Amino acid sequence: MRLAGKKALITGAARGIGLGCAKLMADHGCDVVITDIDVAEADRVAQQVSSHPAIELDVTSKLAWSAAIERAGDLMNGVNVLVNNAGIIIPGTVESLDEAGWDHTMNVDLKSVYLGCQAALPVLSRNAPASIINIASISSMIASANFAAYNAAKAGVHMLTKSVALHAARAYTDVRCNSVHPAFVDTDMVDQVTKTDDREVNRSKLARQIPLGRIATVDDVAWAVVYLASNESSFMTGSELKLDGGISTM
Repeated sequence: MRLAGKKALITGAARGIGLGCAKLMADHGCDVVITDIDVAEADRVAQQVSSHPAIELDVTSKLAWSAAIERAGDLMNGVNVLVNNAGIIIPGTVESLDEAGWDHTMNVDLKSVYLGCQAALPVLSRNAPASIINIASISSMIASANFAAYNAAKAGVHMLTKSVALHAARAYTDVRCNSVHPAFVDTDMVDQVTKTDDREVNRSKLARQIPLGRIATVDDVAWAVVYLASNESSFMTGSELKLDGGISTM
């Protein structure tokens, strides 16, 4: 089992990429704790993939993070993998997006990663080898006029990952931090960036932008997370995995 002995806390795990990561990690022997702000849905997922109850987690709250890390550590007898997956997207240009939308995006997409890493590092260090995996986006590297806040937040995650990796390498032993950068992924979130209600038409239009001719599946991302959580990536830190079907090469 690739993840035997791994104990992971996953944020935003009630649906989408987080759910896919939880399922695949559990399939490969990882002990997982499901967290989400939607605790009812998180509980439903936890019953499928975990032997532990879900934890309600508002990723924008420092106190909530401290409680979640402590609780997950109690449930699993330690934590040695953190997957910072929770995220939102609020479309808008620098002129059309209001301040509330900007602040909410920054809090959920960027501040949450800062708070999660800060809360988890001491626990991870006591359970090393340990890995932090931050779900960023190819939007951290490729800009869009209509994703002003999302571009900025995910670019922040990209650089924060590198800063955390350097800090962890100096302050602790065998604690790594890397980021994953998907392009369009077949989840409900992708519907927020399309202009029609026809899911197949939307996905076909997005796929035509990708050199490989399709959008990513949730499993495409989850396999990358399994790799980064495993000892197979033990010499990898401060790096980014681009899962973009080649779009960033254009």
